[in-house]
Amino acid sequence: MILNNKVGLVVGIANAQSIAAGCATAFAREGATQILTYMNDRALPHVQPVADAVGAEALLPLDLAVPDQLEAVCDAIRARWGRLDFLLHCVAFCPKDDLHGRVVDCSASGFAQAMDISCHSFLRLAKAAEPLMQHGGSLLTVSYYGAEKVVDHYNIMGPVKAALEAATRHVAVELGPQGIRANVLSPGPIATRAASGIEGFEGLMADARARAPERRLVTIDEVGAVAAFLASDHASGVTGTTTHIDGGRHVRM
Repeated sequence: MILNNKVGLVVGIANAQSIAAGCATAFAREGATQILTYMNDRALPHVQPVADAVGAEALLPLDLAVPDQLEAVCDAIRARWGRLDFLLHCVAFCPKDDLHGRVVDCSASGFAQAMDISCHSFLRLAKAAEPLMQHGGSLLTVSYYGAEKVVDHYNIMGPVKAALEAATRHVAVELGPQGIRANVLSPGPIATRAASGIEGFEGLMADARARAPERRLVTIDEVGAVAAFLASDHASGVTGTTTHIDGGRHVRM
C-alpha cells in the first residue's frame, strides 16, 4: 500500500482499456484516494465505470481547453482534502488530417492545437497543482518512443511528445525546490482508443512485439505499476526522467 494516505488526480481516462485507467487501477490497489475527471457528457458513460471500479472519491468534469473547469477541480480538491500528492496527465490530441500527413505538411493550426492539448495542458496542470503540493508531490505525464526516434505513422506527434518530455524536465527543475517531482512514462504501443487514430498502428504493435527482448507487448497494468511507484515516496530520488515501459523495445533499432 505504497500510496496509502495519498491524494491523487487522474486526468485523461477514456475508458477501461486506456493507459490512464490502468494507472488508476494501480493507484487504487496501492491505497490512494483518487479524483478522476471526464472531458464531457459524451465521455462520462465510459469513465464512470472506471471511477466506480477504483472507488474514486470524486469524478469531476475537466476539459483542459476551458480554464474555469481546471480552477473548479482544484477548488474542489482544496475544499475537501486541502492538498494533492500526485497527478497523472494522460491527454493527447491532434487533428486527423495533420496526424496522418507528413510533418512538413502539418498546418499551423493543427500543430498549435496538438501542442496545446498534448503538451501545454501538462504545464497548466502542473501550475494548478503546485499550490496544492505544499509538502511535495509527484507529477506524471505520458509519452512514447516516437518522441526520441522517427517512428513511421506517428508523424507530428513525435515532435509534440518530444516537447512534452522537454517541458517535463523543466518542470522538474523549477518545482524541485518545493519537493515536487516530474516524470514521464513512455509505454510501448498498447491497443487503446487513442492509438486507434494512428495509421498503421497494428504494424507498430507487430514491430514492438518482434523487437522487444521478451517478444511481447506490455499491458496497461504494467504501466500502472510503474506509475504507482513513481507517484510514491519510494521514488523520492527520481525526477526529470523518462521511464520506458515497453519490454525493452527502445534498446533496439
